[in-house]
Amino acid sequence: MKYLVLILLLSFLTSCSGTKKITKNTSKPKAVEETTTVKKVDTLVKKEPKTKEDSQNLEITEEEVNKYFNQTLSKRFITTHQLWDELLVKHVSNNGVVNYKSFKTNRKKLLDYIHTLNLMFSNEAFQTLSKQDKLAFWINAYNAMTVDLILRHYPIKSIKEIDKPWDLRYWKLGNKWYNLNEIEHKILRKMNEPRIHFAIVCASVSCPKLLSEAFTASNLEEQLTKTTKDFLSDSTKNNISKDNIKLSKIFQWFAKDFKQDGSLIDFLNQYSEIKISAKAKKNFKNYNWSLNE
Repeated sequence: MKYLVLILLLSFLTSCSGTKKITKNTSKPKAVEETTTVKKVDTLVKKEPKTKEDSQNLEITEEEVNKYFNQTLSKRFITTHQLWDELLVKHVSNNGVVNYKSFKTNRKKLLDYIHTLNLMFSNEAFQTLSKQDKLAFWINAYNAMTVDLILRHYPIKSIKEIDKPWDLRYWKLGNKWYNLNEIEHKILRKMNEPRIHFAIVCASVSCPKLLSEAFTASNLEEQLTKTTKDFLSDSTKNNISKDNIKLSKIFQWFAKDFKQDGSLIDFLNQYSEIKISAKAKKNFKNYNWSLNE
């Protein structure tokens, strides 16, 4: 009987020891698994800005743009300026009113588009593009940069609240930083296409309406004709009759551009619904610099 008790006691002790070993061995893998999970979360989750101000001051990084570009953009996507087209459709009305408040929520996409312009311009093949392709490129670039200029300072009531707005070099294409004056006067105007003055916008009520689609080489002739006719027929910008015309100051500021193939009246008669007399009296309207929103 004594031996039986000893045997039972030894069996009980052996059983307890085995249980402790199993518990000890199974606890470590669980701890390792938890540690791995935490590390993955730390790596993948992007830290949020601490304040609203921090959020507004965040800028897109080159790495982020390149990743976005490589994953979502194709050659056709770039040459048709599709990113810009999508932004215009979403934030610009058919009558050219720009919703800058909503545009600001898509500023990252706007910067992505400006980056695609840089990639196109930096490619050696850019120099071999047709005149239509280059015109579409620079018109879209000018308009996208004008919108970005406004968004950098929004909310404002006029582009003229910005100190020297057309001289600010915010945008890099290739190895050079560009401003709006340089694109307009040293590039676009030298391409001998006076209708560009009704395609590029200065974010103001009296300037031409921002077209709610991107300019493309394949549609350029039709688009330039449309924007020119629309501008001339807009009574808030021009008043035209056979013997008396009151014109936008654009025709005064850039008079030389409209006389390449004749007189100013000759140019106007190509696009005006009313035939203007060569002897018509000419005056210019005051320019409204209020924001086009």
